[in-house]
Amino acid sequence: MGTKVTPYESSQANKKDQVRTMFDKIAPVYDLLNGVLSLNTDTRWRRKAISKLKDKNPKTMLDIATGTGDVAVEANKQLDLDSIIALDLSPNMIELAKKKMNKKGLEHIIFPEVGDSENLRFEDQSFDAVTVSFGVRNFGNLKQGLSEIYRVINPNGSLVVLEFSKPTIFPFKQIFNFYFKNILPFIGKLTSKDPAAYKYLYESVQVFPDYDDFAIILKEIGFKQVTWKPLTLGICTIYFAQK
Repeated sequence: MGTKVTPYESSQANKKDQVRTMFDKIAPVYDLLNGVLSLNTDTRWRRKAISKLKDKNPKTMLDIATGTGDVAVEANKQLDLDSIIALDLSPNMIELAKKKMNKKGLEHIIFPEVGDSENLRFEDQSFDAVTVSFGVRNFGNLKQGLSEIYRVINPNGSLVVLEFSKPTIFPFKQIFNFYFKNILPFIGKLTSKDPAAYKYLYESVQVFPDYDDFAIILKEIGFKQVTWKPLTLGICTIYFAQK
């Protein structure tokens, strides 16, 4: 599954704790940076990811690595859901997500909470759908996290993963790698005051098992009908699977 990288190489903390610290630090500028660094393409990516669930008509949904809750908000727009649990490891992110839901009047349907994707508090078969956007590569143990997701999904329920991937088309691959490795961390440093976060972003994408490699892992966990679709020349990829 590739070499494990962590946000703070000099830290003795495990990857999960480092990821929590990193997102707590960048939480105040998280939404701003997502928009600026992706030229607002992230909004379209989330919209396309959630559209994969439209014909499944889920009623209960768990959004893992919710950040400030944008995927949950998009899901509420597109789907006729009864409830959405919006889960994140970072307390600071969840505080911002709660404020966002209150501001949008969605506190009755979207419920942000702090939680660990590798040790979910929910009973077996609790959700019709689970989504993870730009979060699976941050799992301390990828297979453990995916196994927990599989456990809490209802029979015939769905998983949608939106994750960064490595472009393969010349010369876009080379241009994007230069931007991702050099320009993006520089912008992130000026804005977030935590350059390690954006250095880690590049490195974590490089070692993540994307495309067919990730599809194989999903099948090993037990998921069926696994498909994937690259977006924006492979900058990120939507993975869809059924239990």
